[in-house]
Amino acid sequence: MREVSIKTEYIALGQFLKLAGVIDTGGMAKAFLAEVPIRVNGELDNRRGRKLYPGDEVAIEGHGSFQVVSH
Repeated sequence: MREVSIKTEYIALGQFLKLAGVIDTGGMAKAFLAEVPIRVNGELDNRRGRKLYPGDEVAIEGHGSFQVVSH
């Protein structure tokens, strides 16, 4: 599991995908979320605005697992 460090209280799922290097631009988030299954803490979720907090685990099919950590 790879750790992704954030400097804020939370990060939106769409922004997280870019920060984690899964997508190149924020504009790609909507299409990516429509096509690729993502689990947040074990539950399927494809909402670009889903708030992720330190301790949350994100599993992205074909890309691996990530954990949000605070900076």
